[in-house]
Amino acid sequence: MSGKPIVPLIQYEDASEAVRAVYDDILAFRKVDWINNFWKVLAHDPALLKRTWESVREVMAPGALDPLTKELIYIAVSATNGCEYCTYSHTAAARSKGMSEAQLMELLAVVGMANETNRLANGLRPPVDVQFEPRD
Repeated sequence: MSGKPIVPLIQYEDASEAVRAVYDDILAFRKVDWINNFWKVLAHDPALLKRTWESVREVMAPGALDPLTKELIYIAVSATNGCEYCTYSHTAAARSKGMSEAQLMELLAVVGMANETNRLANGLRPPVDVQFEPRD
């Protein structure tokens, strides 16, 4: 996926007031001094940028799952979906939250196994065992 973006990156100094407001919130919330390229391409649609940032901020906030677990899930889904950008960015985020290389390797082994067995189950179509169904 690396290469030239479909739309140019909108840098902070070139951003509209609405985009700068979101950029400022990202900078403050994440306690960083730079805006990553994902947000810079979304900035072409300020409403999409704002909506996506607000959703990410809400979903990735601490809750029933801790922040590292959420990052690990994000890596798993991103790897499965083949999103190079998200795999890299959320791996960096997980490392900053304490993920070890052993945890990353184990996570990716589970992702690979789940993808393999999911494809086998989808192809072979075994009926779901009654013991796996939700109980009333």
